[in-house]
Amino acid sequence: MPTRTNIQLARIFGIRVGVSTSWFFVLFFLIYWLSEFFHRVLGGSQTTAYVVAVAGALGYFASLILHELGHALVARRLGIGIVGINLWFFGGLSQMSREPKTAGEEFKVAAAGPAVTVVLFLACLLAGELAASGSRVTDVVLSHEGFKTTPALALIGWLGFINAMLFVFNIIPAFPLDGGRIARALIWWRTGDRNGATRATGRSGQGFALLLGLFGLWSFASGGSSFGLLTMVLAFFLYQAAGAAVLQGALGTRIQNITVADIMDREPVTIPAELTLLDAQEQFFLRYRWHWFAVVDPARHFLGVVRQQRVESEIAAGRPALPVIDVLEEDMPVRIAEEEPLESLLGADGIGRLGAMVAVDGDGVLKGVVTLAAVRKALRPAT
Repeated sequence: MPTRTNIQLARIFGIRVGVSTSWFFVLFFLIYWLSEFFHRVLGGSQTTAYVVAVAGALGYFASLILHELGHALVARRLGIGIVGINLWFFGGLSQMSREPKTAGEEFKVAAAGPAVTVVLFLACLLAGELAASGSRVTDVVLSHEGFKTTPALALIGWLGFINAMLFVFNIIPAFPLDGGRIARALIWWRTGDRNGATRATGRSGQGFALLLGLFGLWSFASGGSSFGLLTMVLAFFLYQAAGAAVLQGALGTRIQNITVADIMDREPVTIPAELTLLDAQEQFFLRYRWHWFAVVDPARHFLGVVRQQRVESEIAAGRPALPVIDVLEEDMPVRIAEEEPLESLLGADGIGRLGAMVAVDGDGVLKGVVTLAAVRKALRPAT
C-alpha cells in the first residue's frame, strides 16, 4: 500500500494519524455521493441531507481509524513499534517498525482490526434498536427504495452498513487484506514456512484483484458509473501490493539463512561516551566525515547515536565541554540483535532514518554496524 509523505490529522494514544492528499478527494466525493443518498432516504431539505452526509463520511473514516487502531494497539502490546497510521485513497494502513516474528503475533495483529469493525457494527445495531424497531434499521441498512426515516437513524444505518461491508471485504483471504494476513498466519503456523505462506496469500491476492478489476470494468462498461472506475483503481493497488508480497516471499526464501552478524562491519568506529563535544567533532566528525557515530561506554555497551548536526549546534551555543552522552539522539530505533535474520532489516526504521542499524549481543554490547549498502549487497542476486 502507498506510504507517501502525508498530513498529520491527530495523535491517538501517542500514535500519529496522517492522511495522503488522495484522502481529501475521497472525502469530498463521499460527501457528494452520500448527500444524494440521504436526500432520497430523508426527503426534506438538501441542507439536512448534506449535514448527515458530512457526519456519515467522517463516521466512515473514524471507523477506519478505529479499525487500524485495533491493529496498532495489539501490535504495540506485542512489542512491535508503531510508526503511525495512514489514511489513503481506499482505506488505512498501520505502519509497524517490524514484521511479526511468529505466526501467533501475525494472527493477533491481523485479527484485531476486523474484531474492532465487528464491534462497531454491533454497536450500530444496538443504537438502531434503541432508536427504532429492528425492521426500520434493516430497511435503512439495505437502502430500501422509498423508505423514509429520521436523520439519526439514517446515519446509524449507514455506519452499520459500511462497517459490515468493511468486515466482509477485509476478511477475504487475499493478501494484503486482513483476511489474507490471517490466512498467512494459519499457513505459517501449519507449515512453519513464513515465506511460503506469504507467496501463497500473495498469489490469492493477485487473483482476487484480477476478479475485482474485471467486476469494476463490467460495472463501468455497463453504466459508466464512477463506482466501476474506483473499483478498477482499487484492484490495481491491491494487485501491486499482492505482487510485492509474492516477491517478498521469494526473496525471504533466498535470504532466510543470512543473519545480521553475517553482513555487519565488526570493527566500526565508535565514540566514547565521556568524550567532550569539541573532541568528538575534531577527532571523529571532521576526520571521518560521517554524519553520525555509535556511542559506547568503556565496556562497549551501546548507549545510542550522536549526530553531527546536534554536536555543531551545541558547540555553537557555547557548550563544547559537554560530554557526548548528554546529547545522544532519543527515540532512534537503531538497535538490533546480531542473530536477527537479514529479513528483519528490510522494514527497520533505523535503516530508513539513519541508513544503518547497530548490532548488539544479549548484554547490549556493540558487536558491529550494518549499513544500507551492506543490506543492498546481500540482497543482490549472485552472479
